Amino acid sequence: MVSDETPQESIRANTSLTGARNGVSKVAEEGGPPKATRIRRAQSYTDFHHAVHATFEDKKQDSFIRDSEGIQNGLEFADWYNSLEDNLLEASHDRFKSYLEELKSIECCLDNISKETLTTHDLLSSLSTSFHAVEAQTTAFQKECEDLMVEQKRLASLANNVGENLQYYSFLEPITRKLNAPGAGNFVRGKEFSDMLARLDECLDYMNSHQSQQDAPAYRSRYRLLLTRGLTLIRVHFVTALKDIAIDVTKRIADKQLNDTTMSTLLYAKFRSGASELKEVAREIRQRTVVPENAEPGAEAEYQSLMNELYAGYSSTRGRLILPLISKRIGEIAMAPSSSKDLVTFARTSIGYVRGMCADEFELWREWFEGQDGLYDFLELVCEPLYDHLRPRIIREVQIMKLCELCTLLQTRYVKDQDEEPEIIDPNRLDFASLIVPALEDSQTRLVFRAQAILRDEIENFKPKPEDLDYPAKNKYAAKPGRATNGPVTSGRKNSASENFPKDPVIVEEEEGGYGYDFAASSQAWYPTLRKAIWLLSRIYRLVNSTVFDDLAHNIVHQTTLSLQRASTALVASTSQTDGQLFLLKHLLLLKQQIVAFDIEYVSPDVTFDFSGMTSTFYELRDRGGLFDPRALWRLISNPTATLLPRVVENMLDAKAELDGQLRTVINDFCAASSGRITGALSPSSTESKSFNPASVVPTIQAAAKTEVPTLRKKLDEYIDDSRTRETLVGAVQDQVVLTYETWYENWTAEKRRAAGMKGGGAPSRKGKGREDEVWDAGVFTEWALGLFRVGRGFGGAGTDGDGRFLTEGSSMGRGSEGSVSSV
Repeated sequence: MVSDETPQESIRANTSLTGARNGVSKVAEEGGPPKATRIRRAQSYTDFHHAVHATFEDKKQDSFIRDSEGIQNGLEFADWYNSLEDNLLEASHDRFKSYLEELKSIECCLDNISKETLTTHDLLSSLSTSFHAVEAQTTAFQKECEDLMVEQKRLASLANNVGENLQYYSFLEPITRKLNAPGAGNFVRGKEFSDMLARLDECLDYMNSHQSQQDAPAYRSRYRLLLTRGLTLIRVHFVTALKDIAIDVTKRIADKQLNDTTMSTLLYAKFRSGASELKEVAREIRQRTVVPENAEPGAEAEYQSLMNELYAGYSSTRGRLILPLISKRIGEIAMAPSSSKDLVTFARTSIGYVRGMCADEFELWREWFEGQDGLYDFLELVCEPLYDHLRPRIIREVQIMKLCELCTLLQTRYVKDQDEEPEIIDPNRLDFASLIVPALEDSQTRLVFRAQAILRDEIENFKPKPEDLDYPAKNKYAAKPGRATNGPVTSGRKNSASENFPKDPVIVEEEEGGYGYDFAASSQAWYPTLRKAIWLLSRIYRLVNSTVFDDLAHNIVHQTTLSLQRASTALVASTSQTDGQLFLLKHLLLLKQQIVAFDIEYVSPDVTFDFSGMTSTFYELRDRGGLFDPRALWRLISNPTATLLPRVVENMLDAKAELDGQLRTVINDFCAASSGRITGALSPSSTESKSFNPASVVPTIQAAAKTEVPTLRKKLDEYIDDSRTRETLVGAVQDQVVLTYETWYENWTAEKRRAAGMKGGGAPSRKGKGREDEVWDAGVFTEWALGLFRVGRGFGGAGTDGDGRFLTEGSSMGRGSEGSVSSV
């Protein structure tokens, strides 16, 4: 609110207020400047009263002084005095009047202040109202501006997006014209072509990620066709360039008579000249041969077929140039005098040559392509001339030694050992082992076939000659290094030919020695099938797959065991039962000792089908009239005990278990036969006869033992070289004799007690030496047997066993005696 006072009135009011404060209102009305005075001016409204009172006092004193100075006479004095009294009276009220004037001036001042305050308050209120109105208008304006800015940004973004989206659609027409124009393949090697393919990839990615747009599917199909068209142009250009290089090389070779070195240089130098540019071109196809993420397992990349065409084109072009050279060179190697008839020499030379060619082609391939896709397919094509010559020779090879040497050559020089940990293949190095594996597999297949033929012809169908069964005379003429039958042997084992065998099997010729022993001399006394079996196992050991070797080894051991049994049967018929048993025992021990070196770990299952139960089932159904009844057939099928289906029979063929079983059988038969000849007087036929006399048992056994025990030891010396084995067998016979007598003695004493009516207690024990014309108890008979057989006293000193342990008169080697025989 604006004040109604004029500027002059405002100035007057301020002047009167100031005059009242300072006591100079009269001077202000006159318009002159105030005189200098010592009167203290008011510092604030609190001392305003004192300042006004002091001003009025000073003014009165000055007027009295001025009036007294003009008095001339008494009348004037009286007048002055009267005026003075009036002034004094008036002066007594001046203080109150001044205070009243002061209050009035203050009241006036405060009224003015109040009015100005109200005016200011009204002004500020109007200003506040105006401010709030302006603030509301400003806020509304700001919001409208922000909305306009957001809309502007949206429209700008929309405009930009429209422009960006349109560029992916607008690229279709120009690229279509470029790719369909005549001579479009001429700029394949240029950077513009690579940029165009990259732009096509961007367009395809955009269409795949914006499938909601209306025309995206149609444009995606068209862009995919254009990309296929561009990559096809690359393939055509690549193949054409390869053909041009091949034609140029072929023409130069035809025009000039070049030697092999110059021709090889020309073949590789010409192909290296333009390889880098074509490699960059081929990379455009390779980087797009990516299998989609949602593809099925084993799915091929979209453009892999184009890349395969590049590989095929390169392989066919290079093959037409180098395969004739390789075939010619391998033919020359095959016709050379040193390798024309020797399979191993031919394989070593030809494989070395092909390996060099593969290494050169490997390096050249890396200059044309990235990665190894299709590389080893091409290198297999390079190796075909080698296989064309090597495979027929392997098939025609009948010498198993040559096949073993070939397998050894391939395994040791080219192929890594399967038992070793697989190494990480370096992509920058040629993996020639994978290329030579077919040759190794052919060699191993032929080796197994020849081994099976030898097994069939020389072991399974072996027909022995008379000299092959000339035992024990054959043992006498056999070379037995270190053979010593006399004298103590502290280790309990005599030096024998079997002790000189190496712990691990080695491949040696039959007529050659190896590892400190002579195989021919050591195996001279062996039966031919055993010698052939050990020789055959040593040949194929570690040359074929372990599973194949285990299966073949099981068959070899099985057939060898059968052949030894047949020879033993023939030897029993021609000589004696003891010779046949000892012959079989000796060779089975040798076979067991030899096959320990070969890691035969697996059991070969022999699976057959048993149809025997099906015939009776059908006859039963026919008799019941339910042969064509579906319910009866269903009951048979659902019944687990029915025999309508053939039964699967698995015969587990374990060579080691079979060999141990045969050894146990022959040892038991030998011990039973030997002890039976000594204890013939205790046989059931003798004891059950009416003329049996118990008193004659001991003399009869003594007489038979005195004849049989030396014969037994002599036979064992002729067949068994190991002293511990011989003593173990003698101890087993002794135990069998003692056991037979103890069994008869217990039965005889029991019958005697029953006949005499005795209860409890056995026959009295006899100590010391019994009379020969009476029945001995078991203890006396055992002491006599120990003294007769003298088991273990032939080595380690009298009264000790083979390990130096003292043997008492009542001790025996027993069935648990140590040795290779008792361990079986």
